[in-house]
Amino acid sequence: MKADAPAPAGPAGGAPELSGVSEAYAFCRRITHKHGANFSVGFRFLPDRKRNAVYAAYAFCRWADDIADDPGQNVVARLDDWERELEACYAGRPGHPITVALADALRYFPIPKAAFAALIAGCRQDTVKSRYADFAELMQYCDYVATSISDISLSIFGHRTPRAKEYGRSLATALQLTNITRDIGDDLRRDRIYVPREDLDRFGVTEADLLERAHGDRMRALIEFEAHRALSHFRDALPLLEEITPDSRFPVLMMGSIYSEVLRKVLSDPFATLHRRVALSFPRKVFVVLRGLVRPRFA
Repeated sequence: MKADAPAPAGPAGGAPELSGVSEAYAFCRRITHKHGANFSVGFRFLPDRKRNAVYAAYAFCRWADDIADDPGQNVVARLDDWERELEACYAGRPGHPITVALADALRYFPIPKAAFAALIAGCRQDTVKSRYADFAELMQYCDYVATSISDISLSIFGHRTPRAKEYGRSLATALQLTNITRDIGDDLRRDRIYVPREDLDRFGVTEADLLERAHGDRMRALIEFEAHRALSHFRDALPLLEEITPDSRFPVLMMGSIYSEVLRKVLSDPFATLHRRVALSFPRKVFVVLRGLVRPRFA
């Protein structure tokens, strides 16, 4: 299977011309390792076929997300092109390295097309909506950009009962809320505030306070609240580990554990998230991996 049509316009730099499936998977792997450092630690423990499928799925979603974040013109048109590429992929006519890999993964895993379409819908929403009134409204957005990822992942990992979908939604929500809490400052630079207005009001923090990166007890309390809420979703997701197939449990544990450790780092210095993306050092990630061998829990 080859990329036999012009690639849709995507993020700056575009995609290379590749000759086949192996190179397409390698392209997806590079995207994942570059942009999904916290995810890719866990992915490395998956069996080869599952790992390649996850790389392809992650790269597809990341490409859509990068289009939405690109300050260039015609973002909606490029997202439309990417959704047409999704349709072509599922029709067996992939025209981009990422969808060449994804089309191959579809031979082995029943990945739902609707989940990718939901992710693209969430990216479109980012082009027109940058504020959220309350947590319920934010959860609708999380279903687009996070629950969709859970549905994709579960179709690759495999699971025992339908309850896995519920626990997967909890984990996906926890991961997305971690991103929101970790990236407050980064999002402000894009004029986006995902922290719900009702939370700002609850702690007496104004939008101007956020834009000014104001320090103080009210801001600290707000950020700590957001971090603890995300941690509660990690705890709700714990039964997922018993639902998914054994060869996928440790990678999922690592992904959740590393993200919850990011939240602990936020809690140790809440104001840092206003100024930079909070991240774990490599030694800290190794510690989390080793701890997961002894204590298999997300948070």
